[in-house]
Amino acid sequence: MTSSTAPLGRVLIIAGSDSGGGAGIQADLKTVMALGGYGVTAITAVTVQNTLGVTGVHPIPVEIVLAQARAVL
Repeated sequence: MTSSTAPLGRVLIIAGSDSGGGAGIQADLKTVMALGGYGVTAITAVTVQNTLGVTGVHPIPVEIVLAQARAVL
């Protein structure tokens, strides 16, 4: 791997999960990868959504979000 193709570094993404894939963790990971980074995540909520809207949200307890972040850092 040359320096121009090596990952730029880890990026911690703290966000909700979008079941439709167009926003949240899913979209953030695509962006980080497109910019050459390596995305690691802490999920704050799981949503039920599509292009028409959000119909449900299941929040993740704060202690779990913090534990996820600590684990990947």
